[in-house]
Amino acid sequence: MSLWGTLTGKKASSTSSAASSSSSSSASSPQDIAPTTSFQSTPFDPTTAQDVSSFLGSSLPDPSQLHPLAGLNQQTLDYLSLDESALSDLPGSRSALPSRGWSDDLQYGTGVTYLSALTLGGGYGMIEGLRRTPASAPPKIRLNSVLNSITRRGPFLGNSAGIIAMVYNGINSTIGHYRGKHDSANSVVAGALSGMLFKSTRGLRPMMISGGLVAGAAGAWAVMRKTLF
Repeated sequence: MSLWGTLTGKKASSTSSAASSSSSSSASSPQDIAPTTSFQSTPFDPTTAQDVSSFLGSSLPDPSQLHPLAGLNQQTLDYLSLDESALSDLPGSRSALPSRGWSDDLQYGTGVTYLSALTLGGGYGMIEGLRRTPASAPPKIRLNSVLNSITRRGPFLGNSAGIIAMVYNGINSTIGHYRGKHDSANSVVAGALSGMLFKSTRGLRPMMISGGLVAGAAGAWAVMRKTLF
């Protein structure tokens, strides 16, 4: 490069212009640009999705083999089947609960009667205990009086009614067995006999009163059972 070129910068400008033109030409050439690829999304098909069984394969156990009674002959296990034909087929034997005979009547009748009388006796004892204690008494004294009355009245009435119900169901089932049916007459007669037997040690008058009360209650139950059931 000559001294004149160095002082005027003519050579350098021509060189830079040549370099810029070559770079612009190289940038604008389509061969040097990286090719672009166009992607097209495909819709998702849920039927082609894989579940757990697809990669577990045959290692999954049979659900029926997980049951505690799997492999047992259920036809030979008596406690798995309920014999519906064992229900009592006597006319008029249908009640609030299905009955298979005198044993079911004895259990249901005695249990329900005992619990009902125990509840009524306890309620009556609570009212009696509150009335017998003055309002100015300390709370502990009132509570003690109420508990004493409840434990005195409740078990007494519950035990008495439970004994009468036990005798009543036994006599009623016996009469129904020999007559071949259950009707209101059976209930009234069984109630009268069980009531008189309950007060048989008190004399004739208490026997008649007790027999009449229990016979009336048994007749009311017979009418209600025929109406509702």
